[in-house]
Amino acid sequence: MRRLAACILAAVAVLLGLVVAPAAQATPKAPPAPLQYVALGDSYSAASGVLPPDPTAPPQCLRSIRNYPHVMAAELGAQLTDVTCGGADTGDFRASQYDGVAPQLDALSRSTQLVTMTIGGNDSGVFINSILSCGAAGLSTLGQGNPCQQKYGTSFEDTVRTTTYPALVQALRDVKKRSPKAEIAILGYPWILPAAGGCFDKMPVAEGDVPYLRSLQATLNDAVRRAAAATGVTYVDLSAVSEGHDACQALGVRWVEPVLQGTNPVVVHPNALGEAAMAAQTLAVLGRG
Repeated sequence: MRRLAACILAAVAVLLGLVVAPAAQATPKAPPAPLQYVALGDSYSAASGVLPPDPTAPPQCLRSIRNYPHVMAAELGAQLTDVTCGGADTGDFRASQYDGVAPQLDALSRSTQLVTMTIGGNDSGVFINSILSCGAAGLSTLGQGNPCQQKYGTSFEDTVRTTTYPALVQALRDVKKRSPKAEIAILGYPWILPAAGGCFDKMPVAEGDVPYLRSLQATLNDAVRRAAAATGVTYVDLSAVSEGHDACQALGVRWVEPVLQGTNPVVVHPNALGEAAMAAQTLAVLGRG
């Protein structure tokens, strides 16, 4: 009888809503997968010479863990595959740059979601050759005149327009083919020299050749911009934000280290401050800042 009474009371309690069944617990959602981010490019992407080095990188690539891809990946919480390598040109996207170093395009796949790069400055040796040639010419005149422009004329810019530009277009098309769903951004190069004047004590370029080299860099950045437009890729313009942060400026202001009196053993390359600024501008342009 007692058991029957207990059953009757329990049934009545349920009917009266006195007993509430435990609510079913929702299954916790899995955290979203991290953004799949691949960084390609040359020494400006690798932050060559900036300490500390990336222990996972081939030694020849002089890659730093403070390069702008690492800064961006930390900000985005992204899964970074970094194959940036000092000295790379567009040809190293499709071919091995060094023994044991795979072509950079091999890092891409159809699941890649974000790709960034700086590339083109090493093509045909134009950029580095112009810096070296104009530096030597400037020393020969103790910083006077425009000996580099007189010797080389439009040859450097002509090469950028006729050789570097089509190579950039092909490189970007190759990236899009490998990762058709990815957001792709190519950065311009931050200013190395001011518009005029220069700083012969830090950058051994004759005063008259400062605007000459500045024009060459503008032509290179314009080739990058036009290649991005031709292939539907995002161009990250650094011209405005890097103004006043060239290699002639004081430490803590400059984003690019000079040939003399600098802190980077790889001269005429961005320092950690410059890499952080490149990351910030890229995130802003991509709407991820």
